[in-house]
Amino acid sequence: MEYEDLTHEIILEHLKRCLSREYKEIGMNRTGEKNTEYRGHYPDMILGNQGMVLALLEVETAESISEKRVDRWKELSDLGVKLILMVPKDLKAKATELLWVKGLMGKVSMGTYEISVNMP
Repeated sequence: MEYEDLTHEIILEHLKRCLSREYKEIGMNRTGEKNTEYRGHYPDMILGNQGMVLALLEVETAESISEKRVDRWKELSDLGVKLILMVPKDLKAKATELLWVKGLMGKVSMGTYEISVNMP
């Protein structure tokens, strides 16, 4: 497993634990998997309660934030539920710029993450 894939999986698992208090139904699609779909799409995470999908979540890494990726964000944001992007903290400005350029800033929520290692 590559570093970017490992980062993606670590963040997904962490978010699942954190979001399980707010969302009782969480569907996950790890890298390369298609377990849970929403209207023909397979976002990283589908968040819901009582049979209703409330949000879609995509975890991005340093490698995945690009103009090409914005097309995917647009597809997901057009599905009628909130799209949440989780991006590395130091790339928030780049992701925000891409969203503005494509006119998606008002349709997408963004969170950031940072991975730190504490040595004893």
